[in-house]
Amino acid sequence: MIFSVLLILFVGIIPAIYSLMRTWDDMMAIIDNLQFTLPLLIAIIKLVVVWWKKIDLTLALNMIADDWLKAKSKKEQDVMIKCSRIARTILIFGYIFMVLGLNLIVFLPCFGTSLRYITNITDPVKILPLPTYYFYDKDQSPFYELTFMAQVLLLIVASVSYISVDNLLGLLVFHLCGQMENLKERLINMRQYKTFYDGLTFIVQDHIRLIKYFVIIEDTFTLLLFGLLLYLGTIFCLYGFLLVTVLTEKKEMSMIRLIYLIAAMLSICGHMCLHCIVGEILITQCEGIYDAAYDYEWYTLEPKKARTLILIMIRTNKPLYITAGKIFPMTLSMFCNLLKTSSGYVSVLLARHSL
Repeated sequence: MIFSVLLILFVGIIPAIYSLMRTWDDMMAIIDNLQFTLPLLIAIIKLVVVWWKKIDLTLALNMIADDWLKAKSKKEQDVMIKCSRIARTILIFGYIFMVLGLNLIVFLPCFGTSLRYITNITDPVKILPLPTYYFYDKDQSPFYELTFMAQVLLLIVASVSYISVDNLLGLLVFHLCGQMENLKERLINMRQYKTFYDGLTFIVQDHIRLIKYFVIIEDTFTLLLFGLLLYLGTIFCLYGFLLVTVLTEKKEMSMIRLIYLIAAMLSICGHMCLHCIVGEILITQCEGIYDAAYDYEWYTLEPKKARTLILIMIRTNKPLYITAGKIFPMTLSMFCNLLKTSSGYVSVLLARHSL
């Protein structure tokens, strides 16, 4: 943990910020710098937050292990497997795109080209994967080779940290969705228990356990999601400005760099969209429990038993929202509003650039 943080901080972030200060008058260089500096900053924040919340996350992972070990029906097991496979598929695709991006960033400088915007200030002779400026002459051997290897190691550590924390969030939420779906089925088939109160007690206790599990997820990832929200808005504005500038002012840009910028913007937007989709799925599962309690044949029960269902309805009427900073719920409507707002700021950057 300490090694990863120090590596990202002293090999990546600090030299990149110093390079940003030296190219402050060049808008293209600023955008090129921020597209690498901001993800590194987000990666180090993710590392610190996950390390800080490791005790709570351990409790959540132990709850997942207990859910897999305890007795369950074939249908409940199939639901859990389905949710875990979805999380696994997302993880696989995330790492595939990560490996492809790393290969382009790392190997192209070996052949004298790069996906970056090259300037004489940050890259006078030899090209590095990241736009950084060091206090020593990096063009001299073996300083260049050592710096290059350090940046490659930095990119691997930062990429794995960035992707893995997001995939951990997906794993936790998809497991919660599976447990919510199983809880709904137990509520619908509550007659399978010996008595009504035995079934109701088990459902209420399991629901409270899942709410505590959700609170761990929300408290751990809410600040990270808020940071990702700001990061997406900033990067979307910068990439939108860059693409509009290239198309309108006919500035030179290699086709491979243009494809990379478009792919990076789509990847970042898709990543945030996945978080919002997961939030929507969780809300749907919570509403499913409410509907199951509402549709239960309460009119066949004694009045005292029927009134107990009202407690479940009251609690499930308040869905479990994953939020960004305890402010913005992670839903598709929020994602669309974010893109709409970010697109508006592109015009602000274009107006500033034209002055």
